Amino acid sequence: MTSPNSDNLQPEVLDSPARGSSLLRNTRDGVVTLTLNRPLQYNALTNGLITELQSALDAIGADRAIKVVVLAANGPGFCSGHDLREIRALPDRAAMEALFLECSKMMMTLTSIAQPVIAKIHGIATAAGCQLVAACDLAVASTSAKFSTPGVNIGAFCATPSVALARNVSRKHALEMLLTGEMINAQRAVEIGLINRAVQPEALDTEVDRLANLIASKSSPAIASGKRVFYQHLEMGLAQAYVLASHSIAGDFVSADGQEGVDAFLTKRAPRWS
Repeated sequence: MTSPNSDNLQPEVLDSPARGSSLLRNTRDGVVTLTLNRPLQYNALTNGLITELQSALDAIGADRAIKVVVLAANGPGFCSGHDLREIRALPDRAAMEALFLECSKMMMTLTSIAQPVIAKIHGIATAAGCQLVAACDLAVASTSAKFSTPGVNIGAFCATPSVALARNVSRKHALEMLLTGEMINAQRAVEIGLINRAVQPEALDTEVDRLANLIASKSSPAIASGKRVFYQHLEMGLAQAYVLASHSIAGDFVSADGQEGVDAFLTKRAPRWS
């Protein structure tokens, strides 16, 4: 079973393991697509899938040939959250907490790696699946996608998804989703800032490719420093944030790419990035 948007993905390099893997990896022109591949389970996050994602993100973060990451999924849904059967089978609270801490580490890695990560959402994204969307740097969804944090419906408030959600949308919008568990559609997700845009299902591949390729065409060192500073200054006071940002942008301007970019602008030619 495949995503309705997967047919157009024909990468030049297929570097994933066997098709039975719960995570597939495709590389093309500096853009890596990681595809959740548990379609019959709506790509629910198991401990194994979290480990695969962590390993893949660690490898990507160390590979400067990779410029952009796209997080996609096979099957009818993007991600339905944690695998509740696996959670129910865990022996005690300590085991459950260990699972959530590993998942939280993976979510933080999405923001800590140098490469921008774009979520490509074609179906439902609920609970930790909604958290995945919020943890990515950018998100583009099909108009058929839906989002929710429905933990309250089963007696377990979506506390870990709330961390990423509250860093994307305002408190009242976040709490409405968290306290009611209600599903919102893609247009509402755009309105509250959970995703960047919603497009018709047949346009999803094209729009994500356009965005990924546009970012990949920029200076990778500048993108990396910018992403790092962006997330760091969000946690700082105003004065400290400006000190950090001033240090960062000065470093960009004296770098090889910074000097090349300015020279290219002044001479009205395309830059040749290092």
